[in-house]
Amino acid sequence: MQIKVAFFASALLVAATPALAADFVWYAGASCTGSVIARSPGVNPGICVFLTNGGSARSISYSGVPHHANFFVSGGGHDVCSNGPTIVTGSGSGCATAPAG
Repeated sequence: MQIKVAFFASALLVAATPALAADFVWYAGASCTGSVIARSPGVNPGICVFLTNGGSARSISYSGVPHHANFFVSGGGHDVCSNGPTIVTGSGSGCATAPAG
């Protein structure tokens, strides 16, 4: 699957809740490899971040997350950070890769 930035061949949205000024980088490859598709710096709590150009990403790196960040499949019932996240990160920094499929 691909992750969408409006995180899968369907796609993911990231909701920085409750991440204070977290930074996100969207990658074409799994495990935060490949070309950088987009950057979302300084995301405040409660903000749903997505690619407005309809692009998609396979993985997203995050940093500066004090509690957790939520990643959603875009399109359908989870579009625009709705109906529960697909991936929930811990605090700090890391990489989230969209599930296969």
